[in-house]
Amino acid sequence: MTTAALQRYDIRTMERTFTYTIREEDAGKDIHSFLREKGYSRHILASMKPIPDAVLVNGVHQYMRYELRPSDVLTTRVRDDAPSETIIPAPVPFRIIYEDADLLIIDKPANEAIHPAVGHPANTLGNGVVWYYRQKGIPFVFRCINRLDRDTTGLLIVAKNLVSASILEQQLVKREIHRTYLAIAEGRTPKEGAIDLPIARKEGSLIERCVDEEKGDRAVTHFWTLDYFPVHDYSAVCLKLETGRTHQIRVHMTYRGHPLLGDTLYNPHYLRRPDELSEPGTIRPSGGNPLAITRQALHSWKLDFTHPITGEAMHFTAPVPEDMEALLHT
Repeated sequence: MTTAALQRYDIRTMERTFTYTIREEDAGKDIHSFLREKGYSRHILASMKPIPDAVLVNGVHQYMRYELRPSDVLTTRVRDDAPSETIIPAPVPFRIIYEDADLLIIDKPANEAIHPAVGHPANTLGNGVVWYYRQKGIPFVFRCINRLDRDTTGLLIVAKNLVSASILEQQLVKREIHRTYLAIAEGRTPKEGAIDLPIARKEGSLIERCVDEEKGDRAVTHFWTLDYFPVHDYSAVCLKLETGRTHQIRVHMTYRGHPLLGDTLYNPHYLRRPDELSEPGTIRPSGGNPLAITRQALHSWKLDFTHPITGEAMHFTAPVPEDMEALLHT
């Protein structure tokens, strides 16, 4: 195997330096092939060309065609893009689960979009992350690897440099980032199973998705039931995504007759009844369940993947949020 060690990050130039010690199995490869296998994109390799001494072998500048030998020490300098100047720094709250030189693992709260848009230019996770680094005096490019809906809570990966972003994005495409969700669904769900149904945008809607056998893209959701609450007729369910379509869990569970509590887009009978609740605007099921949740009961609970630089197995868990915790212990 090859090993990589982060050497430094130069704030002034936004350059990151990596060092690789070449093992026997990589001897004979040219630098370009070696770095491509490590996960460097063509864009990254092209961006290195204007950087003086972007590639060194044993402290001496070399071109990409140089053939590596055992015990060579390969050093690369990668210059990041300009900071995310279009993202306005703002003190938007989020919880950090883990941070190192290459990764930021975040526990996203509910009612928080990931990226700024016309309707929410300054109240997103991106604004909060840029603010966090601005307070440290560090220019930052916001690159969120996985996605969560605005009202879905839980774990997100943010890449802190071009190389880690490139490798993590490739892992995501190859389905090597494993995501486990916790949901609370109406009714008694089966013990376990897999939902393999294609999903497409619902005709006439910019937001809503639906199962569509003709136009949809393949979507696979694996699930197993953790517990059933007969008094309220809902189930706690674990789900793993084999694919990552928009609203995949919400669409699949609704199609199977077990929509998520609080999901008024796909579970419209979960009505607003402010006249019967102590807190205006709180949502409750129309069936008379005294419990209520103001969003879809969906949480990105666990995350398993390989560290993009060190190769270490990474495992993270985000605590179940209070609103879902209340439903699970009533």
